[in-house]
Parts: sequence; structure tokens; C-alpha cells
Amino acid sequence: MALSANGGGPGGAIKAAVTVMALVGQSIPSFWLGILLILLFGVDLKWLPISGSGSWRHLILPGITLSAFSIARNMRLTRSSMLDYMQKDFVRTARSKGLRESQVIYGHVLRNSLLPIVTAIGLEIGYLLGGSVIVETIFGWPGVGREIVSAIDSKDFYVVQAGVIMLALIFACVNLMIDLIYGWIDPRIRYRS
Repeated sequence: MALSANGGGPGGAIKAAVTVMALVGQSIPSFWLGILLILLFGVDLKWLPISGSGSWRHLILPGITLSAFSIARNMRLTRSSMLDYMQKDFVRTARSKGLRESQVIYGHVLRNSLLPIVTAIGLEIGYLLGGSVIVETIFGWPGVGREIVSAIDSKDFYVVQAGVIMLALIFACVNLMIDLIYGWIDPRIRYRS
């Protein structure tokens, strides 16, 4: 079995390292991770710019900071969902038919495991939109979140309303796309009017 609940056996060290990375990624707040990345890659190593915008290099540190929590949570969710599906009868049937292990994992287990993962990704869009305010402030990135915060400070309520409505529309459109992706992942899901 390619996936196992414990970390023993071949690749056990890799599984343990990935599990620790996922746990650390979920544990560190985004503002703290941003500051650590600035200190390491911007101040000490001087590899990346620490604030502003202009080139693709300015996107690396904010992108890592904003996505670390989501990636870590999705890694853990994917692993637990796949381990759950590995015990199902259809996986045993697919193996008894003589399918290769990669076909069983990618064609059967992963495809069935995708529904809760896609749901979590859809819900995380709201977190990413809200968390971008902190990341934009830390890295001096001119974005919608930072604009809304400065509009709140200057009591410009029209800008605040426009920003909130725009973010709500983005969130609604993403959730509509997630619902459409459900039908593509699992053709048994049908929408009735």
C-alpha cells in the first residue's frame, strides 16, 4: 500500500517531514511567517525584495506568506481523505482486477477524495481574501485589502462599500465555480432546478 497511516517503511522519513511541515504551516500565523521570511530572505540573505511591487520577485514572499496555511491544511486534508478511501471496497475491487497501484491511487482514490478538498479550497478563498490585508500591510503591497483599511482610517465609506462588495462578488463567483467543478469531478452529482 503506497499510503499508510504510520510513518514507517520506505519513505517514512519523507512522510514524517511532510507531516511536520504541514503542522508547522498550520501553526504559524501569517503575520509572523511574513516577518520571518522578510528577516531571512530579505535582510539576512538579500535574495528577495521585502516591500513594494514591480516585478515577479516582489510576489514571492507575500505569496508564500499568504498560501502557507492553505497549502498545509490541504496537504493534511488530502492525506487523511485518501487514507480513508484506501480502506473502501471499491479500492480492493480495483486491485483485484489487476490495476497498477498508480491507477488505483490516481484514478480511483484521489478522484473520490477530491470533493472534500475542493470544498475546503472554496471556503479558503474567504480566508485568503481576508488574510491579504495583513500580508499587504506587512510587505507594503498596494492591494484591495490595504486600500479598504486606509479608507476605513479616513472614513471614506464609499470606497469601503465598493471594496467589500467586490470581494463578496469574487467569493460568490468562486463558490459557483466550485459547485460546477463538483459535477465534473463526480458525474453522479446532478443539479436540479
